[in-house]
Amino acid sequence: MGTKRQKNKGDKYAHNKHHEKGPVKAKKYLGQHFLKDEDIAKQIADTLLQKDYKNIVEIGPGTGVLTKYLLTRDINLVAMDLDSESIIYLNETFPLEHHKLLEGEGSFKVIEGDFLNYDLQTLFGDEQFGITGNFPYNISTQIVFKVLELRNQIPEFSGMFQKEVAQRICAQEGSKTYGILSVLAQAFYDAEYLFTVQPEVFDPPPKVQSGVLRLTRKTDFQLPCDEQLFRRVVKTAFNQRRKTLRNSLKTFALSDILKEDAIFDQRPEQLSVADFIALTKKIADDTL
Repeated sequence: MGTKRQKNKGDKYAHNKHHEKGPVKAKKYLGQHFLKDEDIAKQIADTLLQKDYKNIVEIGPGTGVLTKYLLTRDINLVAMDLDSESIIYLNETFPLEHHKLLEGEGSFKVIEGDFLNYDLQTLFGDEQFGITGNFPYNISTQIVFKVLELRNQIPEFSGMFQKEVAQRICAQEGSKTYGILSVLAQAFYDAEYLFTVQPEVFDPPPKVQSGVLRLTRKTDFQLPCDEQLFRRVVKTAFNQRRKTLRNSLKTFALSDILKEDAIFDQRPEQLSVADFIALTKKIADDTL
């Protein structure tokens, strides 16, 4: 059972802007960099707009700096981490420090587990849920791909990535960073790059800047084409991104008539998501 807790809209529990040393030691093998800036933690919590859902999964809560701001809402929060030291802290010390947040409505549950391999249906059944977190950089793109798989249940997703990865997810056609991740994410979600975070607000500081983004599920998030073929077209095209589609998609054994279509004169980064959907339809019709 989750811990009952109270809604508290104030920030009285935020002791100071920067914590010196946290109660949990960051572990390099887990890719941990603990956020210690209270203002940024609150900003990340505020990225979830929470329209029509109450359930949230926080990935990699660490020392709970983001967790406590999420708990000011009337939500059912599951904090999931692989780090047993973090789990012990969140179960034992965190409730003592923030007992006022844990007294009323909603629920708070801490789970030791690997998000990438966890059966999330055991958390909320078929209900909708949002996801947020300060994500370990070494698995952040895999987290996005899992969200895409579970998009029927995830209307909203936000969190902190390595800046370049966040920019790649949100990139538009014509950009050098636009690629497979951009197209696949934006086929189902509207992607927004929200703000940049500097290394010094973490313990230990990463060697790169971080970026916070939000994905909001599109009203119509079912593709009007064969999804497996769509993924294959996108990945094959970008695997040889400097070539025109006529050359990069040779493995599809397309008819000479289709290859004369003007779209095949373009390179993959020139195509919007809608263009890739249209291309997939043309290829499907060609190979029927």
